[in-house]
Amino acid sequence: MDEDTDFMDGYYPPPPFMFLQPLDMEMAMEEKEKEVLWQERLLYIAGLLLSGAEMEQEAWVERRHNHCLYLKHPKLLRNPRGATPWQKLFHSQNHRAFITTMGFDVATFLAILGHFTKEWDTTPIPCNDTLSVSEAHIRRHSLDAAGALGLVLHYLNSTMCEVSLQQIFTLIPATISRYLNFSLQILCQVLGDIPKAKIAWPSEDKMGEYAKIIGQQHPALLEWKHATTDNLKCENATYNGWLHSHCCNNVLVFSPRGKIIAAWINAPRSWHDSRVAKSIYQNLHDCTSDGNYLVVDTAFPHGTEQIDRKIKAPLKSGQQLHT
Repeated sequence: MDEDTDFMDGYYPPPPFMFLQPLDMEMAMEEKEKEVLWQERLLYIAGLLLSGAEMEQEAWVERRHNHCLYLKHPKLLRNPRGATPWQKLFHSQNHRAFITTMGFDVATFLAILGHFTKEWDTTPIPCNDTLSVSEAHIRRHSLDAAGALGLVLHYLNSTMCEVSLQQIFTLIPATISRYLNFSLQILCQVLGDIPKAKIAWPSEDKMGEYAKIIGQQHPALLEWKHATTDNLKCENATYNGWLHSHCCNNVLVFSPRGKIIAAWINAPRSWHDSRVAKSIYQNLHDCTSDGNYLVVDTAFPHGTEQIDRKIKAPLKSGQQLHT
């Protein structure tokens, strides 16, 4: 037993492949080659699919860029507070340039800016990812208060596209939209707090002053009885609204000094004219004494009998007086 044990201790079995016949080894090699070839084909197909997807994505982006009507950062100047067209205009302090682009001279712009800056520097710009009660980070703003006021006045004073505003102020579309909405709110609030800029119905003393001015310039208006009619049906029947396109109604009331004393802006065109002029009717009824009246164009509706004598309009073409 000891000899057998010694013999077995020195025995090492040959590897399994040594027992394979040559034919079996050849078949195993072929199977392995087929598997490798199949994996290579799968990788090739996956590469084609990935490459095709990337090419399609690039083609889609290219098609989208061809229809893009806005500018991105690479197409704009780097710093909105640097050497931009707006900064050049603002630092020129030229009255003609200010009036042409923003509708105000330099002195008026700076007067509004004084009130505008307080709100701009203390109110955070509304964003989806920030709280409305958080502090304003004015150092992170792309524009200072003067730039924001200039942006909104450029927008209100012209019909230019946003692309032009992007070039003038060096801002991307998202920033333009957010700054415009925010600046419009501030400007509306600021103008309402400035007495000289506030739209308000005139007092009795002001009405008397305006009556004298109008009487001196247009004395015939003081005896304008032939321009009124008690027949409201005749008046309204001759009015023809333009309903061939989508639009809105604006009603502005001017004093003889050229100031706006009442306004109704952006009323839907589907509203009846009497509804659009409701606030003006209310001012005529509650805040206008007898003897004072509003001079309007032929398209303005006269309203109810209570204020009929407080609205004067010229005769329409072909209109007949009823006695």
